[in-house]
Amino acid sequence: MSIDNLYTPLKLGALELPHRIIMAPLTRMRSPGGVPTALSAEYYAQRASAALIVTESAAISAQALGYPDMPGLYNAEQIAGWKRVTDAVHAKGGRIIAQIVHSGRTSHSSYSASGALAVAPSAIVPVGGQAFTPSFSLEAFEVPRALETHELAGVVESFRQAAENAISAGFDGVEIHSANGYLLDQFLQDNSNQRTDEYGGSIDRRARLLLEVVDAVAQSIGADRLGVRLSPSGNFNDMRESDPVGLFSHVIEALSDRAIAYLHLIEPRASSVGLGDDLSFDVANNARRFRRLFKGPVISAGGYTAQSGSEALAAGDADAIAYGRMFIANPDLVERFKSSADLNRYDRNTFYGGAEQGYTDYPALNAAQ
Repeated sequence: MSIDNLYTPLKLGALELPHRIIMAPLTRMRSPGGVPTALSAEYYAQRASAALIVTESAAISAQALGYPDMPGLYNAEQIAGWKRVTDAVHAKGGRIIAQIVHSGRTSHSSYSASGALAVAPSAIVPVGGQAFTPSFSLEAFEVPRALETHELAGVVESFRQAAENAISAGFDGVEIHSANGYLLDQFLQDNSNQRTDEYGGSIDRRARLLLEVVDAVAQSIGADRLGVRLSPSGNFNDMRESDPVGLFSHVIEALSDRAIAYLHLIEPRASSVGLGDDLSFDVANNARRFRRLFKGPVISAGGYTAQSGSEALAAGDADAIAYGRMFIANPDLVERFKSSADLNRYDRNTFYGGAEQGYTDYPALNAAQ
């Protein structure tokens, strides 16, 4: 079956995409001190043929850190490091958006000079899994500190400032990470949010922080340069919700009303692909379930092949498809799909941390030949 529909143009807010193959955000842990390096610029520039690159998560503040050598977007040195990245991608004719995040309860006290605990909606520790410390060691998750109501305005401001910093660094837009069990997702879902103030309880109250962040960022950089990533029914970082359809329908309709550039949905079959290669089956199809609720373009991510991505577009479930692990090992994935070429195999041992190996040394098709 033809996959030609992957190669048709798409308008994504203020951006004009030449095709519909997106590079998904991918944690790589190669930014010492939170600063992207010249190697980072090379890595992203190698993949500039993607219709759009969404970067690995960048922390909005020192409190937001949750991985070793995780990039940030909260100081001048980090902005300068990212400017080198965006310049390199734009020089290759690409488009690149910064994903911004607060890790919330998945962080660890070792990221704080004072040993302060990770923060969260409620003092509930994730069950299973471990925190990645600055020394690249795995430690048990700690019971987080519940944020005080008066602190939440500061969280909103940190997201807004990080988005503004992203534009200063030359990014074409920003994606707010409200998926995979990080802080904004923790506020959304009722297994992690048991607050009794105006940010907890009912669905509309649990959605309040995310929507305040969206409104602040949209006012700062424009809604047409803003996307939001969600993971309904995902289980990564011990996330569960008693009414996922009700919750995420409310959130997606509210985002649609705000006319943001796009909605980015992760399929629950791929909730844990950061940890292994197995996909879950007999789970909800988020793109199919929620597409009708969002008036703008929808990007779907999670375990797609070229064929299944094309089929999702043909079915009207999504407008673009995001690929992750395939882009790690195939900088020219767009060209390989089009020519039905063999794909390089990725090496999971080099996903996180390190230098060139498993980062910038995967050969392009012409080099491999």
